[in-house]
Amino acid sequence: MSTRLFVSHSWSYSERYNAMVNLLNNCPYFNFTNYSVPETKAFGLMAQYKMKDELQDQIWPVNCVIIIGGMWANHSDWIKFKMDFAKSINKPVLGVRPRGAQVMPVAVTLASNLVVSWNSDSIVAGIRQIT
Repeated sequence: MSTRLFVSHSWSYSERYNAMVNLLNNCPYFNFTNYSVPETKAFGLMAQYKMKDELQDQIWPVNCVIIIGGMWANHSDWIKFKMDFAKSINKPVLGVRPRGAQVMPVAVTLASNLVVSWNSDSIVAGIRQIT
């Protein structure tokens, strides 16, 4: 069975998103379907309300929303929107500390059902625990 995931990201700063997806893709004991739209399939310019609609459409069917803590400073409004929407429809949120980070943004910690370290075992175990 495949777990449906939304990995929070920004097309302008897609390195961590790509690293997360690659990490999960290389996990031989974990199957997932990625509901996030990567930079290569970006929507282009659109009004903010339309972007919110697109994000909601991506989050509705998932089992878990993953928030990478290190992206908070640059994209807090959009990340807050994703976390708030996930919570409003009872989707669990997994906070992931970036590699080498000891702290997480408080807002991400508070919105997360669980916060884990950046490694495949912790992330997969966290997803399984909260879904």
